[in-house]
Amino acid sequence: MALELKQSLKMSQQLVMTPQLQQAIKLLQLNHMELADLVSQEMVENPILEEIIEDRADPLAPKVDNQQTENTADLNAEGSKEQEIDWEKYLDTYSTSPRTGAEVRRDVDDLPTYDQTLTRSTTLSEHLMWQLHMAESNEQVRKAAAAVIGNLDDDGFLRVSLEEIADEELLPVDDVEEGMLLVQTLDPLGVGARSLAECLLIQARLVFPEDRIVLTILKHHVAELEKRDFKRIARACGVSLQRILDAIRSIAELEPRPGREYVTEDARYITPDIYVVKSADGHVIQLNEDGVPKLRVSDYYRKVLTGAVKGDKEYIQEKLRSAQWLIRSIYQRQRTIYKVVESIIKQQSEFFEHGLARLKPMILRDVAEDIGMHESTVSRVTTNKYVHTPHGTFELKFFFNSGIQRGSGDDVASEMVKQRIKGIVDQENQRKPLSDQAIVKFLAEENIVIARRTVAKYRDMLNIPSSSQRKRMF
Repeated sequence: MALELKQSLKMSQQLVMTPQLQQAIKLLQLNHMELADLVSQEMVENPILEEIIEDRADPLAPKVDNQQTENTADLNAEGSKEQEIDWEKYLDTYSTSPRTGAEVRRDVDDLPTYDQTLTRSTTLSEHLMWQLHMAESNEQVRKAAAAVIGNLDDDGFLRVSLEEIADEELLPVDDVEEGMLLVQTLDPLGVGARSLAECLLIQARLVFPEDRIVLTILKHHVAELEKRDFKRIARACGVSLQRILDAIRSIAELEPRPGREYVTEDARYITPDIYVVKSADGHVIQLNEDGVPKLRVSDYYRKVLTGAVKGDKEYIQEKLRSAQWLIRSIYQRQRTIYKVVESIIKQQSEFFEHGLARLKPMILRDVAEDIGMHESTVSRVTTNKYVHTPHGTFELKFFFNSGIQRGSGDDVASEMVKQRIKGIVDQENQRKPLSDQAIVKFLAEENIVIARRTVAKYRDMLNIPSSSQRKRMF
């Protein structure tokens, strides 16, 4: 069979991820603060872009006649000429604080700068190292103690084995252990412990040195204490249950996280991307555009483009296309977000009217089919974006949750079931907490059919302990 070369035409369609398309997808995923930063950066890099400055008059301010304004300005100008003040003479005559011979006038350059007035809180490591420098010990143990301090977590616990520290610092294990014991004598009490039981025991030896029951519980009965099996502890210690409860009250006064005071967490503020405001006609959607400059193409560069040389013209044309695409992408982003939120309000109207108890099950496909877009687009729009509603601020992902079927046949949102479980636990008798099966019965009375293991799963997601761990004896 002879081989033969032929030319043929073939038409096909395929999606090409152009840089412009990648930029549009990226803009869709950004939240409000990230979009503001990106627009500001683009304005620096692209000279074609410029911000639209809008002079917005205060609608509450009274209207002023232009002729009256000009006359008032002329009168003020004449009055200012007649009443000129010698400010230097005024300040010398009417000084509020008379100078004394002992005062020395300081020059502005002698004052501390702004960065010299800044301060920050002391960290746990700095606090411990300050004490270590004043502790009486040899150089080898001091070096081992510094290594132990460097391996403490934010709560003040040592989560690394002594052997690992010894291998890393090339020190004997005995010296590292002695350094750990030195750290455990420093303030705050309990720092340098390897477990919660050891942390509480270090504190109890100094706070309750003569309470034998407290020390015995922390040495030998921590497992029973975690399970709240107080009767077994009482039988093992040979004392009454009331005596064990008194000892547990003392243990409860100890600090389980000795490094808590030195942990400084910066507050995390959420800026909503969308505001949903209730009005007489329904709910109004307002996109948050504060801090995001409104862009337009500079007229100056449009005029320069006509008379520019070849190299300059190519550069301006490239930047012009980039600016136009960015403006179009931002507009498309805002329009898409508006359509998604509008669809959410339409399908979750009862939530916006009555609150969390009326939240309905909803998936991405419901919104995607309603607005005629792909589910991946809806997923990008709802990621890391927040909406302010009459019932609080929520992430857009919050409105998408699975459904649980009621006995009557209709579905209820899983998020609403979680909040109902939390409400039941908050109202329970802490001396007789409800088991998961008891919570199932409570929900069944409200026509919510749910399995016990599902209640346990939701309880874990809400960080609610089990009934035995929630039990309060005093």
